[in-house]
Amino acid sequence: MTQIPTILQQLQGTSAYSTLVNIENAYRRIGEEQNIWYEKTHFLCPNGCGSCCMGFEPDLFEGEAMYMAAWLLENRYETAVKITHSEFPFNNGKKTCPLFDEDSAFHCSAYHGRPFVCRLFGASSFRGKNGGKLWRPCKFYPEEKLSAYKPPLEKRSYSESETINAIGAIPPLMCDLTENAFSADSTAQTTLLRRILPDMINKLLWLISMNDNDTPNGTPSSPIAA
Repeated sequence: MTQIPTILQQLQGTSAYSTLVNIENAYRRIGEEQNIWYEKTHFLCPNGCGSCCMGFEPDLFEGEAMYMAAWLLENRYETAVKITHSEFPFNNGKKTCPLFDEDSAFHCSAYHGRPFVCRLFGASSFRGKNGGKLWRPCKFYPEEKLSAYKPPLEKRSYSESETINAIGAIPPLMCDLTENAFSADSTAQTTLLRRILPDMINKLLWLISMNDNDTPNGTPSSPIAA
């Protein structure tokens, strides 16, 4: 089930539509494969943690920014419009994501629109120098929880076999989950969230207004946002 049904309908027939569907499919696959890993290992983030968000703001690929913009327009429209004027919902300083809500148990105010790095952090594996899968426990994971394992887990890289022996399964491979989505991205460059998101929301608003254009001279009937 899509998180952005209205936006997809409004962008039907555009290249943005294809990008959004591609990104959402990748996000859905991440969730499905991570859920399998969570069920096997019960290696979950501590409730209300959010430590990985503190002092961090993600750099976004164009497709990620487009999906976040679409999600905000669909689900937090007033917030999205304010962001077009660089008015973000939270003033967390220059080093922490402006969508991070410290007072919420879930912290991310755009959780279902969050980018790959936020979805994969702590719940994905990666390739080592020899090509094998590696997993490393989240650096913020409480020491007391790691020490409860037999033998205790350390904050180091574990091979696939070590991970399976320690917690029961290795999480999905990061490059497998992102490769198809990024290969379809029009640019390999990334931009800080607070810089790219306002422009991307405006871009989607413009595309929606143009896609809904039924005037004979090719001029949109009325702009959606200033």
